[in-house]
Amino acid sequence: MPPKKRNSGAAQNKEMKPSIKNASPDKENPDLSIEKHQEKDADFMTLCQSLQVIDAVCDRAWTIWKAVQASVDKVLDTQKRLWAACLFVAVIDLEVASFTFTQILKAVDLNVKQFLGLLKKMDVNLDTISTKVNSAVTRLEKKYDVSRALYQRFEKCVGISGKEILRSCWTMFLLAKGRALQMEDDLVISFHLMVCVLEFFIRRCPPSLLQPLYQSVISTAQSPPTRTSRRNQSKAKPRQAPPEVDVQLLETLCKENDCSVEEVKSVYQTSFSAFLDSMSLSGTRDLPQATDLSKQYEELYFKSRDFDSRLFLDNDETLLTPKVEPMPVERTPRKNLPEDVVLIPPQTPVRAAMNSIAQLRVDLITSGDQPSSNLAVYFKNCTVDPTEEVLQRVESLGLLFSQRFGQAVGPRCVGLGKQRFTLGIRLYYRVMESMLKSEEKRLSVQNFSKLLNDSTFHTSLLACALEVVMATYGGSTFKNGGYSNGGVPVETDLCFPWILDVFQLTAFDFYKVIESFIKAEPSLSKDIVKHLERCEHLIMETIAWREDSPLFELLKRTREEGPVEQAEPPATLNQPLQHNHTAADLYLSPVRPSSRTLPAPESTAPPSSQPSAPAPHQTPRHPKSNSLSLFYKKLYRLAYMRLKMLYTQLLTSHPELEPIMWTLFQHTLQNEYELMRDRHLDQLMMSAMYAICKVKNVDLRFKTIVTAYKNMPNTNQETFKHVLIREGQYDSIIVFYNLVFMQKLKTNILQYASPRPPTLSPIPHIPRSPYKFPNSPLRVPGSNNVYISPMKSPTRMSPVMTPRTRILVSIGESFGTSDKFQKINAMVNSSDRSLKRSLDMSSAPKPLKRLRFDVEGQDEADESKPGEESRLIQKLAEIGSTRTRMQEQKMKDDAESEKDKP
Repeated sequence: MPPKKRNSGAAQNKEMKPSIKNASPDKENPDLSIEKHQEKDADFMTLCQSLQVIDAVCDRAWTIWKAVQASVDKVLDTQKRLWAACLFVAVIDLEVASFTFTQILKAVDLNVKQFLGLLKKMDVNLDTISTKVNSAVTRLEKKYDVSRALYQRFEKCVGISGKEILRSCWTMFLLAKGRALQMEDDLVISFHLMVCVLEFFIRRCPPSLLQPLYQSVISTAQSPPTRTSRRNQSKAKPRQAPPEVDVQLLETLCKENDCSVEEVKSVYQTSFSAFLDSMSLSGTRDLPQATDLSKQYEELYFKSRDFDSRLFLDNDETLLTPKVEPMPVERTPRKNLPEDVVLIPPQTPVRAAMNSIAQLRVDLITSGDQPSSNLAVYFKNCTVDPTEEVLQRVESLGLLFSQRFGQAVGPRCVGLGKQRFTLGIRLYYRVMESMLKSEEKRLSVQNFSKLLNDSTFHTSLLACALEVVMATYGGSTFKNGGYSNGGVPVETDLCFPWILDVFQLTAFDFYKVIESFIKAEPSLSKDIVKHLERCEHLIMETIAWREDSPLFELLKRTREEGPVEQAEPPATLNQPLQHNHTAADLYLSPVRPSSRTLPAPESTAPPSSQPSAPAPHQTPRHPKSNSLSLFYKKLYRLAYMRLKMLYTQLLTSHPELEPIMWTLFQHTLQNEYELMRDRHLDQLMMSAMYAICKVKNVDLRFKTIVTAYKNMPNTNQETFKHVLIREGQYDSIIVFYNLVFMQKLKTNILQYASPRPPTLSPIPHIPRSPYKFPNSPLRVPGSNNVYISPMKSPTRMSPVMTPRTRILVSIGESFGTSDKFQKINAMVNSSDRSLKRSLDMSSAPKPLKRLRFDVEGQDEADESKPGEESRLIQKLAEIGSTRTRMQEQKMKDDAESEKDKP
């Protein structure tokens, strides 16, 4: 039966406030004493009383207010709202449960986004918002975004009419999510749980309240006598099967919402069935009472102290976000579009997640859970067959992954973890086979025994495959840039680097497989490629510099054998970065010798997995580490890119300081790398910038540097608020500079003020991302107007030509008139002439980028030998030379014919 009218949302909201006093633990603490706060503003005290705060919170909030009062003019908001923000900060810092987030929003008439934005603006002095508060704000914002996306989807797919039933359905979903999931901000599992709740309500609703689609599904699937007898029989015996579910209805819901039926059934049989048992709803055909659902949800709401998600049903202003008006260009009708072109509307977060998951499953549908026949051949060709060890490792890591997944998401979600691990296994075997095929083609060998018996390689490859799966399901998210919320561990967080902690895998080992993984799997989406690239950056910035990282041992050994600059000679910084190292090179490094004699053209190259023994007359020496060398090459380029970004915001009027700052920064990374232990790359960057400004008498405060740093992409407050000073002690970056950085580098810093400063380091060559995307157009070297792009369907190509598309040639189609060839030849020839002219003027020309055309999707550098040209240039040259030969032959024939004339 539908719930009665007296249980409406309005009634629930009226009952909320009285129940707060009972739910709040404030009665254990002394009540707010007005007499103790005579010096405080009367309106501030009124706000404190309305929110039922205790004396400690009142005092702390007032202290925070006094600290930020001087900067109020920079925060354009009312005094009452700023007081509310101070109270919120005080409650989080003191870990006192005084009020819910919704209550404070209503007290000052702000919505979620406005209030969180106010908190960020209020942190002008950079010490108002602690790492603990920042963590709470991040959690709140993420949970709100997920809840809002789920409610928007709920409105579209509910399939039920009737306001009261909709309220009960949404409230029951909130209750199920809060009880079944430890990680409530998991969008995918939460949505699967919502589908289960919808099935539960649709099956029990009167047909008159259902949409026609679900009416027909229910009517064709019903068989009351049989179902009733089964239910009566189950009462007499212990229930072995999950609660009764209309499979056809569930499959229809999954189809309508692009869900995996397998995954939704798993959620139903584990998490949702357990929830129904706890609510005594298993086996009943009655709808639950709205009063009971609302009361039980309130217990969760007051326990979490965040926002009341029931208010989505009432379009409450605290949960609304300001509507963004579309840009005028978006309102302009699009002209000249073919009739058969389908315009796809913007995707919602839920729809985008479902599509990404569906695409991943389609890509892996032909991949198996076991090694393929081709992979089995590679295993058998090894000197030591790794098959048994590979299978045992997969089994043990699968059990570990599922267990840790259940600990993070919910104890009944172990089965979901197994499903995701299965997808990861398929991708793992698929990428491994692709890598081995590429190595076989590169080296002309089939015995990869050393690589395939390397446990670290397999664990890293599997971890990377699982990271792709986890990112597809959870969106491209990271755990506060590699931090654990200011030192506070977060166990309910599947974001990177969670997978490293699960497998006890070092970040330096994981980094070795990322680039080869991307090149070996062309089906990866652009978002996933960007996610893996960001993982690589995080590793270089901070995670690889953890206390137990093998990176420090490699650096120490390199220093003992010679200058640490050998990790990456400074002279090579301004040279293009050649991405020709494969996973085999990196995982077997530093086993391979430091120098390799190239074989004669007729000989066969030795396999990279089998190091050659040194000649008897040679002195044994420790081989060079390719993995360390490439790591430092990428590190320097990332470091300079970050420095350049911050420098551009602050010091464009002092261009002479940039190379000096970079020289100090690079010197620190090379010679004082111990400063990176358990720290962040950007901490050394900001310190180097401040140090050079100090020694060069340029007025730049650390506060100004940090303020600009906050505006950079991929930054978080922990970087400058939670810096390691000494073992177990953390403080702000200013304290780090004074007590650690400046003390360690004082002598070197002062050299830049002397008449003979240190030699400046060359500026690194900054290429575009090495991970090119298949749909990105590539420019022809030496031309500003010729681009190559994958051939598109004619129906999707706009017929309107712009000035930037003066010449558009699609290889494989008709070229059209000959004047196109003449224009292309003119461009190529003009670029050659400009190059010759620059050489004649004795000025170093800008090196031409070379394009690479291959199925592996490698970077721009085509690894051609010196003097060779890219394939496109060769093709154009062939076309041009053919036309030239034809013209020369025609002229020759004409000349001969003239001679033959009498």
